[in-house]
Amino acid sequence: MAVGARSGQDGPEDRADGARGESVTEDNTSGGGTSSPGGEPDGTGWTGGSGGSGDGADDTGGSGAPPRKQRSFWKELPLLIGIALILALLIKTFLVQAFSIPSESMMNTLKKGDRVLVDKLTPWFGSEPERGEVVVFHDPGGWLETAQTPAPNAIQKFLSFIGLMPSAEEKDLIKRVIAVGGDTVSCKEGGKVVLNGKELDETAYLYPGSVPCQDSFGPIKVPQDRIWVMGDNRQNSLDSRFHQELPGGGTVAEDQVVGRAVLVVWPVTRWATLPVPDVFDQPGLDRALPAAAGFAGALPLVLWRRKKRAARHTAE
Repeated sequence: MAVGARSGQDGPEDRADGARGESVTEDNTSGGGTSSPGGEPDGTGWTGGSGGSGDGADDTGGSGAPPRKQRSFWKELPLLIGIALILALLIKTFLVQAFSIPSESMMNTLKKGDRVLVDKLTPWFGSEPERGEVVVFHDPGGWLETAQTPAPNAIQKFLSFIGLMPSAEEKDLIKRVIAVGGDTVSCKEGGKVVLNGKELDETAYLYPGSVPCQDSFGPIKVPQDRIWVMGDNRQNSLDSRFHQELPGGGTVAEDQVVGRAVLVVWPVTRWATLPVPDVFDQPGLDRALPAAAGFAGALPLVLWRRKKRAARHTAE
């Protein structure tokens, strides 16, 4: 079949040229004359009078460069998976991490088997644990000596490492911050927890039927850069009260805190935020000023009163 169209009958030479696959120029003369070929043969093939063969122009798109082949999906898939894993690892390290609740010490705020998201971003900007927050922290040493952690398989370890699965084998705890560095905390048996001289009404988050403390403790002055933590299920929580014989007197160093638990994400029926209870916003809980600062603030007032008194005596 000839590539170029003719108005007359094709001759043998035309059919031969067409069979070679070369472009044939249409004859513009009237009648049935023969057409001249688009090029002449040489040692290397046909050199077209119009600048090359039609097939070559179609393949290169007129640019002279071969077309780029699109990479197949299966070749791109490993790259996409690698990027996703790197992003997941970065999110776990710097933004949020999922944790599984292993016990009933925080009921009913958190139940065994719940999954929570822990904020790890704000501590990078200098945020410190505050009273009333639910925090995850590493074992300070001796708190989980008898605790048995599950033995995850290789896949679970990998997914936990990149943050796609809650940490299973790390010895971490989750409690509520009751006091921070500089606070004084105490409790009488059967009574309420007293923080900086103020009783705490903890009914909003304590497990129903649970008492604030079944045994007396304190008063305890929390050292700077440390926190005092307690579970919401006080009768089933081995918290700061039960580790006072350890270094730190039951308190936890702030640098052991992984982050604040902000959201319950699983099961879906228990989706909820974990805000700070209103009781920790009551007036009078702020830590007292150091004695030196108090003296410095009172000195101008004393001098002013003495000066005023002296002026009054002079006037008399």
